[in-house]
Amino acid sequence: MIKFYNTLHNKKEEFYEREKGLVKMYTCGPTVYNFAHIGNFRTYVFEDLLRRYLKYKGYKVIQVMNITDVEDKTIREAKKAGLSLEAYTKKYEKFFFEDLDILGIERAEYYPRATEHIDQMVVIIKKLREQGFTYESEGSIYFDISKFEKYGKLSNIEINETKSGLRYDTDEYEKEDVRDFVLWKAKKGDEPSWNTELGVGRPGWHIECSAMSMHYLGESFDIHTGGVDNMFPHHENEIAQSECCTGKKFVNFWLHSAHLTLKEGKMSKSIGNILNVRQILEKGFSKEALRYFLLSAHYKSPLAYSEEALEAAEKAVTHVNYFRDFIDDFKVGSENKKIAAHIQEGKKGFEDNFDDDLNSAGALGVLFIFIRNINKELSNSSMNAQNKTEILNFLQSVNRVLGVLRENKKDLLDKDIEELIHKREEARKNKDFSLSDTIRNDLLSKGIELEDRKDGTRWIRKK
Repeated sequence: MIKFYNTLHNKKEEFYEREKGLVKMYTCGPTVYNFAHIGNFRTYVFEDLLRRYLKYKGYKVIQVMNITDVEDKTIREAKKAGLSLEAYTKKYEKFFFEDLDILGIERAEYYPRATEHIDQMVVIIKKLREQGFTYESEGSIYFDISKFEKYGKLSNIEINETKSGLRYDTDEYEKEDVRDFVLWKAKKGDEPSWNTELGVGRPGWHIECSAMSMHYLGESFDIHTGGVDNMFPHHENEIAQSECCTGKKFVNFWLHSAHLTLKEGKMSKSIGNILNVRQILEKGFSKEALRYFLLSAHYKSPLAYSEEALEAAEKAVTHVNYFRDFIDDFKVGSENKKIAAHIQEGKKGFEDNFDDDLNSAGALGVLFIFIRNINKELSNSSMNAQNKTEILNFLQSVNRVLGVLRENKKDLLDKDIEELIHKREEARKNKDFSLSDTIRNDLLSKGIELEDRKDGTRWIRKK
């Protein structure tokens, strides 16, 4: 029985799906105006754990993660760079997907771009206008929050009646200041715009997620996730516009992850205290260590960044991988009947923790207890081939959720190595030395050492 802390009701609740065996999930994705930082990826890794564990439990998952490619920041930064909105955002979208792959984050079923779903947004805004939930000012259309009695039910923010009629025209606001929000912005200057039945303009940020989630998942679906800073106003506004449009409950379970913190507070582009995935790898840490660090604390607990914490994560990942290799190379002998009991105990502890609101920290504790018990068992005893297979299978099943095991050296084929070397050569020709070094370090972590010579790059497997 899985339980999640449902922000909507501020308590843990037993999970249930609308359609048996199928979970429909929307996860707020990146605004592609810069590199996503590791604070963002703390949320993306949590969402990946959620997806992976639901699949581990036998559910089919349909996940949608939006790509916000039109809003105030993307327009502003594209203009600064002297690029079209599409050219500018596609560059950072590409970096985002590369970082997803680096961290082993499974791809969602859909990655809709906001600019490709303007028609769906227009349909919702028209319905809201027809039902009396909007008003217009200087060509822009606003949602009147006083018309939705349940406004604030997610974030527990109360509407101050003295602010009726005050509104936000901007996409960027984080304070607990309750105002009407913009659905459609009238064209201003040389901003990108679309000629629609609503007039010439562009969508506000909040309507984008409602339109894309309902287009792919239906008017009501199972899970909506994001960082805690998305709760208000973004998710609150999503609920208001979606439920007023359809007359139906929008989402059953809302899950929010806590911030990644630094000495200065939360990691934020606006503060300027950000680190991205590539910068962490350039410091010499492995991608597995970064992923391990990001999932090492419960998703609802703040996680403090430090290089010491990453070093501890690196040691932990090395320990788990060393244990896998130790078992893989172990010379079998007679059957060890105690091993099956340790596996059963480990499996139960792992699932009990993840069933309890994705307690990844507790599950990792169970994994290390399991490793300690098996090491102790094999220090003065043996095991047969079946014992060995069962241990390796257990590790693989756990890793289907955690994703922290490195590729087994034996699994890396010669053709894969040659392909990576070719990719590295292309990076060096393009003077992308960061990517070149990343590939070299990645191969080294898998036991492949490169030697650059005048006649080309040679490689050897390290023992």
